[in-house]
Amino acid sequence: MISGRGLGHTGGTLDKLESIPGFNVNLSLEEFRRVLEKCGCALIGQTPEIAPADKKLYALRDVTATVESPYLICASIMSKKMAEGIEALVLDVKTGAGAFMKKQSDAEYLAELMVETGTRMGKKVVALITDMEQPLGRKVGNALEIEECLEIMNGKGPPDLRELCLELSAWMFVLGGLSNSVDDGKELAAEMIASGRARDTFREIIHLQGGDARVVDDPGLLPRARREARIDAPHTGYVTAIQCELVGVASMLLGGGREKKEDTVDPSVGLVLEKKVGDAVEAGETLCTVHYNLDARVVHAIPLLEKSFEIGPAAPPALPLVRKIIGGAEIR
Repeated sequence: MISGRGLGHTGGTLDKLESIPGFNVNLSLEEFRRVLEKCGCALIGQTPEIAPADKKLYALRDVTATVESPYLICASIMSKKMAEGIEALVLDVKTGAGAFMKKQSDAEYLAELMVETGTRMGKKVVALITDMEQPLGRKVGNALEIEECLEIMNGKGPPDLRELCLELSAWMFVLGGLSNSVDDGKELAAEMIASGRARDTFREIIHLQGGDARVVDDPGLLPRARREARIDAPHTGYVTAIQCELVGVASMLLGGGREKKEDTVDPSVGLVLEKKVGDAVEAGETLCTVHYNLDARVVHAIPLLEKSFEIGPAAPPALPLVRKIIGGAEIR
């Protein structure tokens, strides 16, 4: 997998992986191949040898205020995926308040662009349009999200994140020829988690890419923020909405993301959602726990988080996590 870094309110896969002490995402082409041959998976960024134009595309989008251009997003994502030498690709295209594509129609357009691009390159491609009206899972922040991934690999973790992991894995198994149907693929993914195979493979990836593989069994070795603050419910009711983009901006202000591409990232900071949309809450009950290091940063983040949670008299109807699937019609 060749991934990118976070920009604006979005999180970057590479930033999350680098919160693992020693983890090297800057592998040479030779090292990339070595890791792939040994464990079948490697997680890196764009390099001078692999998809070199993507670095220029990122910079271009940043300085020309075209980060949200579907054509440049498609070029950036698909150039990296095609450079990997893949035969099949499953895309998770977010839509909603916390995504680049706020409108589902825009997300579908981007998905169709990417599916068409991959198909024309002779690849099997499916895109899932998934909900981002509220944060996925409960943890926001680089080390915190790695910790949550480990929870999933241990058969635990938030139901929505677990559901999406199984769904995406199932589609990959189908496209890769390991399962005959999405339902069979979900069973295979669940078995890989239950048996510990997924966790053991992640441990091997970390080791081969220079990271401290002990974090898999002891997440306490991940970076930890020194301080905590709470966001409490102003009154009793139900969480009717969480303004996902405000949560992302708050995490960035804590130091967990970049306002400009040259900004440094603090891997230890972030927040934990104690309540999600639809949950009942009592006045004074904690909605969110903030993990931070600097007072000068948290004072700007807290007002945004206080505005992020909307509380009403009744729980809203539940929205489907997977809203639409683009491509793969012959499989369903």
